[in-house]
Amino acid sequence: MPSRVIINADDFGLSAEENAIIVRAFRSGLISSTTLMANMPAFAEACSLIHSERLQGRIGLHFNLSFGRPLSANIRQQRLFCNAAGEFDLCLPRYRLWLSPASREAVSVELRAQWQRCLEHGVRPSHLDSHQHVHTIWPIYELVARFAAEQGVPLRLARNLGGNIDPAKRLFKMLLNQRLRRLAGRCAEHVCTPADLRDQPLPAQGTLEVIVHLFALGEDFGDDHLDAEESLSALLDRCLAGVPRIAYSALTEL
Repeated sequence: MPSRVIINADDFGLSAEENAIIVRAFRSGLISSTTLMANMPAFAEACSLIHSERLQGRIGLHFNLSFGRPLSANIRQQRLFCNAAGEFDLCLPRYRLWLSPASREAVSVELRAQWQRCLEHGVRPSHLDSHQHVHTIWPIYELVARFAAEQGVPLRLARNLGGNIDPAKRLFKMLLNQRLRRLAGRCAEHVCTPADLRDQPLPAQGTLEVIVHLFALGEDFGDDHLDAEESLSALLDRCLAGVPRIAYSALTEL
């Protein structure tokens, strides 16, 4: 069993409905952290909830390059990232290994703008990850990892547990995660989805992050990676019984 587990809910701020279910999951003790989308319509409401629910230290930034409108101007002119209307429409292949200096600068400026908007609403992110895992695309990871190190916060690694990772992809993820750790510093050693918990042996030590995407399942919670009627709460209790649940901020306290 891992030494500790972080149950992180992505997409806080995406919508009022998403905000409500994430807050309910915090209150029930299901999740230990979440990541906030700074360019989404329900962002301001999410920040108000962070303060009223006293969730500071448990909120990261869910860096977004693939949905909604950017917060900075230059990236709107980059057709790899935005359409003619200036909205995110990511056209960057997962196998892309290079970006132009102008594109790199635009990504860096947008990352700082999303971080700054959190600060302006009284929320200092405790960690970093990204919507649709864009920070694990090779030419973007270095920008995000160096920014995480600059801010002194942990960064999510690429998912490295699961039976559906073929040998070539596993090798790529191993090399990528080595670089992420070297540049960013603190990271959870293992990252998976809820479905991976039931399908794979768990690591014998270290910190595990379980990435969840919540939906209401009656009085319970479901997850996008599970079957429609499968209880996330029951799965976590069964697979991770006795493992302490921590927030990402605990990694910076060591």
